Amino acid sequence: MATRAVTHLTRAERQARGKAARAEVPRSSHAEFDAPSSRADPVALLEEQAETRVPELVPIRYGRMLVSPFAFYRGAALIMASDLAGTPRSGLTVQLCGDTHLSNFGAFGSPERRLLFDINDFDETLPGPWEWDVKRLAASFAVAGRENGFAEGDRNTVIVATVAAYREAMRAFAGMRNLEVWYAHLDVDEAIADFARVGDRKATKRAQANVAKARTRDSMQAFAKLTRLVDGEPRIVSDPPLIVPVDELAGENGRREALVDAMREIMRSYRSTLTNDRRQLLEQFRYVDMARKVVGVGSVGTRAWIVLMLGIDGRDPLFLQAKEAQPSVLERFVGKSRYSNQGERIVRGQRLMQAASDIFLGWHRATNTLDGVGRDFYVRQLRDWKGSAIVEGMSPSTLATYGGFCGWTLARAHARSGDRVAIASYLGGGDVFDRALAEFAERYADQNERDYSALQEAVDAGRLEAVAA
Repeated sequence: MATRAVTHLTRAERQARGKAARAEVPRSSHAEFDAPSSRADPVALLEEQAETRVPELVPIRYGRMLVSPFAFYRGAALIMASDLAGTPRSGLTVQLCGDTHLSNFGAFGSPERRLLFDINDFDETLPGPWEWDVKRLAASFAVAGRENGFAEGDRNTVIVATVAAYREAMRAFAGMRNLEVWYAHLDVDEAIADFARVGDRKATKRAQANVAKARTRDSMQAFAKLTRLVDGEPRIVSDPPLIVPVDELAGENGRREALVDAMREIMRSYRSTLTNDRRQLLEQFRYVDMARKVVGVGSVGTRAWIVLMLGIDGRDPLFLQAKEAQPSVLERFVGKSRYSNQGERIVRGQRLMQAASDIFLGWHRATNTLDGVGRDFYVRQLRDWKGSAIVEGMSPSTLATYGGFCGWTLARAHARSGDRVAIASYLGGGDVFDRALAEFAERYADQNERDYSALQEAVDAGRLEAVAA
C-alpha cells in the first residue's frame, strides 16, 4: 500500500486558505435552511435503517424517539445528515463525530483515573465538513431549550454562547503548538467550578451529585446491579426486552453454544487490536456470561452485547460491551470510510477526537454468526466512570455554560484532525458565524418538530409500531 504524502503548509498559507473559503462561502450563509420539495421522507429514512436491525427491537427505538422532540432528535442523525448535505460548506474538513447533540457529551474516567468531559459517542464518526458537527450541536440546544420552556431570546443566548465557545476555542488552538493541542482536555472539576461561578447553586449541587455518582459507575457497580449467583457462579439478571441473557435468547437446539462460541471468537480476535500491555491485562480475565442489552435511542435495534468476565475471584469483575458497528449515516454524503471494518472506523475516529480513550477500546469482525451474516463490532468497558449532564431543569445561564463546555470540547476534537488555523481564519473574531448558526438552529428545530409529528402520524396510522421501554 502506497504511503500517503503529507503536505505541510505555513501558517500564512493556512490563514489565506481560511479567508479564501470565507470569500467563497460567507459565514452568514450558514443561517440557511429551507427543506426542498425533494426532501427525503424522514419516516422512510428510519424504516431504511430498521432493515438491518433486530426486528423485535425496532418498535422500542420508535417508542423512545416519541418521548419528546428532543428524544426524536437524538435518534434522527441520518435525517439531519441528509439535510446537512444540502447546506453551505467551506471546504475545510475534520474528523467528524457525526452525532454531536448535547447529550453525546459527558464525563468518563481517563486511564490515569481523572474525570474528563468529552464527546462520548462515535458511532457515526467519519471525515467531513466541520460545520456539520457544529450545526447538529447548535440545533440540539434549540430543541432542548424549547423543551425546557425557554423564550426565543434565551434560546438565542444559549446557542450563541455555544457556538462562540467553539469559535473562540478554535482561535486559541490555532495559536498553540501541536503538542499543546494534543494534550488539551477539560477536567470535570474545572467545569463544576464554572457552574459555581455562574451562581446557579441548584445546578452546581446537581453537577456535584452527578460527578460523585459517575465515580461509582464501574464494573464493580455493574456487577452488583446486573448479576446474581446461580449455583455459585454469577449470572447476568434478565430484564427483557432490555437485557436478555444468552440462555434465554438462545432457546434450544444448541444455539446457546453457537452464540457463546461467536462471542469467544470476538474476544479472541478483538484482543489483537489492543496494545500489548492492555492485551495482557485482558487475558487475566475469563469469560463467565453474556446478554443482549438495548442501548441508547438511535442505536436501538443494533446488536449490542454485554460480557461478564472475572479475574482472580468474584470481587474482580470486568464488564465489556460489544456493540455492532454499522456504516456511518454520513457515508452516503461524504464517501465511504477508508477502513473496511466499521468497528475500526469508530475506534480510530474516537481515538483521534477524544482527549483519552477507554483502555479496552478495540474492534472485531464476527463471521461465526447464527444467520451467517458477517458483522463488525467495537468493544469497550460497559461502565467506566461514565456520567452525563441532566439538562432538564437547567436555567438559561446554566445551559449556556454547559454549551460553552460542549463548544470548547468540539473545537478541541476538530483541532486535532483538521486545519485549525484555516478554520479559525474562516471563523474570524466577530460573531457573524455565531449569529448565523443561532438562526439555523431555530429553523432546524422547526423542521425537527415537523419530523417528530410525522413519526407520530406514522405510528397512529399503523405504518410503524412503537413500544415504550
